[in-house]
Amino acid sequence: MKRILIITLTCIAALYGCKCSNGNKKAAQQQAQEDTYIAAIQRYMAEEIGSNYAPGEFSIPFLQVVATDESNDQDIKVWGDFWVDQYNQAGDTLKCVSGGSHPGLMHVAKTADGYKVKSFDAVADGAEFIPTAKAIFEDCYDAFIALQSNDAHKKAAREQSLADYVAENQLPVKYYQDYGWDAIEIPSK
Repeated sequence: MKRILIITLTCIAALYGCKCSNGNKKAAQQQAQEDTYIAAIQRYMAEEIGSNYAPGEFSIPFLQVVATDESNDQDIKVWGDFWVDQYNQAGDTLKCVSGGSHPGLMHVAKTADGYKVKSFDAVADGAEFIPTAKAIFEDCYDAFIALQSNDAHKKAAREQSLADYVAENQLPVKYYQDYGWDAIEIPSK
């Protein structure tokens, strides 16, 4: 049974017929700080996927989770739009040097050493995007498309991840900046 993991204040998936159970932002944030399947996905994004981008001083992932299936701890399924960005620090600003979105399905296993990503079913690019997204997201496809196209949600998820990363690593930064854009203040944690 798929279950929606709420990372922001609203459950977009509920609007599009995907089965979901409500949670809350604080619980999701606390969960990500512990050794959970969410933390495993964050590590995978930073270490595995992030290594394919131009390097930066900091590899910071952010996740937009659409649905989860925790019924088998050897194959926990997490559907979402998974991001990772590379940053260099310049004074009090994290400047993004590379990164991107990787939508799809993460397969995570609970092991004696903690949670590990076993595999990742990625949505294809170009003409194969829609067919592969429909095949991977199934009944949550509309929720995925709504989430992926919601720029306000994406910005909020990114800023929350940046705020968490800055606080956890005690970085002396206040802003983040994409190339060609003005710096934006990172919200206080």
